[in-house]
Amino acid sequence: MNLHATYQTVCRTLGTERVRRNVPLAPYTTMKLGGPADLYYEAGSAEELSASVKLARTLGVPFFLLGCGANVVVGDRGFRGLVIRNMARHIHVDGTRITAESGTIVYPDLIETAVQAGLSGLEHYVGIPSTVGGALWQNLHFLAPPPKRERTMFIEEVLAEATVLTESNVIREVGLDYFKFGYDYSILHVCDDIVLSAVFNLFPASEAYMRSVMHANLTWRALRHPPLDSEPSVGSIFKKIEGIGAGRLIDECGLKGASYGDITVTHRHANIMINQGAGRAADLQGLIEYVRDYVARETGYRLETEIDFVGEFDPPTTGNPVYHPRPAGLVTAEELAARRKASMTQ
Repeated sequence: MNLHATYQTVCRTLGTERVRRNVPLAPYTTMKLGGPADLYYEAGSAEELSASVKLARTLGVPFFLLGCGANVVVGDRGFRGLVIRNMARHIHVDGTRITAESGTIVYPDLIETAVQAGLSGLEHYVGIPSTVGGALWQNLHFLAPPPKRERTMFIEEVLAEATVLTESNVIREVGLDYFKFGYDYSILHVCDDIVLSAVFNLFPASEAYMRSVMHANLTWRALRHPPLDSEPSVGSIFKKIEGIGAGRLIDECGLKGASYGDITVTHRHANIMINQGAGRAADLQGLIEYVRDYVARETGYRLETEIDFVGEFDPPTTGNPVYHPRPAGLVTAEELAARRKASMTQ
């Protein structure tokens, strides 16, 4: 079957009115980058998600699952194949357990449902752009509640079980051990199983307490992370280096403000690059390589990216970057951390 006939089969099977052609993907990613997908389909339920993935696998059509579009960069030339946007967002509350389809947005949808039901355990992850499927893929995490912030809390702590579509197209129920969770890691990184839904085991708590945690965490993130609506990003670019921090290395190398085109290392947080308007994936790739090479040359540490690159890319931008000055009044993440450390020692 040739490519045109294969695409026709996809459209016919999933519904010609629901499969769109040559759809720009930039609007569906948090960094607002990316060329068009050959085919684009929105799965509105776990059943539709499963059916569309099975179809793509059966026909041998390359496919990519798109949730919130965080932690992913789509190439400027787009994606050759089928992009399935996961819009499966049904939520069900049963006692202290909440079942959510994998396309459910963690915040506000899932967290607000839990809080309004008087159930605690999910409020810690407020403000992090992720679907339920993405949360399990990366073992979503955040600091414990203030004032101590003494440890990192992981989504695995409240996960009871999940339903997955295996890489052999079998739907099965799996428990916590299946995921082999780690820091920013799950078994989903190395297999082609796909989460269809998840069950979270929560516990009763007052809404006032949960709201206080949410407010504190949203405030913490707002001070350190650029707002996605005005400064689009994919979050942290490089993986954490224990005891040192990728952002600290980049900052010490004087790379804040470095820019290729409209892609810039933000002064707010050295491990985050933002799209200031018409940024391209080629500019982002080029800036990532420039920062990585500079840090390796100056410090001996080789930074590793923690984001996914999907689709076809133009050659990365090269040359010396332009440097933008720090905006007046901006307080950096490093300065906030230093203030917190000083206050704890007083």
